[in-house]
Amino acid sequence: MQKSTFKFIKHCRRIISRVLFFPFVLKDYFKYKSKDQSKRFELTFWDSWPFIFDKTISTPFDRHYIYHTAWAARKVKEINPPKHVDISSSLSFCSIVSAFVPVAFYDYRPANLHLDGLTSQSANLTSLHFESNSIHSLSCMHTIEHIGLGRYGDPIEPDGDIKAINELKRVVAQGGYLIFVTPIGKKKLLFNGMRIYSYDQIINLFKDLTLVEFSLIHEYEEDGAITINASEFVADLEEYGCGCFLFKK
Repeated sequence: MQKSTFKFIKHCRRIISRVLFFPFVLKDYFKYKSKDQSKRFELTFWDSWPFIFDKTISTPFDRHYIYHTAWAARKVKEINPPKHVDISSSLSFCSIVSAFVPVAFYDYRPANLHLDGLTSQSANLTSLHFESNSIHSLSCMHTIEHIGLGRYGDPIEPDGDIKAINELKRVVAQGGYLIFVTPIGKKKLLFNGMRIYSYDQIINLFKDLTLVEFSLIHEYEEDGAITINASEFVADLEEYGCGCFLFKK
């Protein structure tokens, strides 16, 4: 998208936001204006950018993406590799981890990301260009469930996820580690968003590797945050949990 087009869309969104949502913040607007004695900033309607859904008792967050990246960063620290390779996981994960371990990030849609300790390049997860048994520390998180559904412009391929898993197993080194995360619960295909796998499905797909740890991020807060070394029984109770697997080859 061209810069001028992006700026135009952003400007239109701001205008719509002012018209639709400004009435909901009028009380706060006038209260602020009455208390603003220093006039350090000019306060006008046309510079407003109203947010009306943020007055919550606690700070909301995506349970899957906060907990699984935090779990994975701790696994990388434990492995302590000279270099880590990540394929299509969260950009925030590879960006933060690259502060203490050099990270090579690959994605079907490469990210224009520039940071010290981080490289960002293109890769097709169903046909990786790496040599077999070449990567000591590898991660692929919340990604496999999308492969082959066309959501991100990739080819429609019902067994695309299985091909991708076989590629991950192929390129991880003997004695190396694979950090793998995917939705876990009652197996289901939610086209074209994602697949949800059963615990047993994932274990069978990775039967060539040794399971070092399975931890579970629960779908609902009342069930807890993340259960380290969770059981298959607990995983099977979930509808849309998040399974965190550490495998060793």
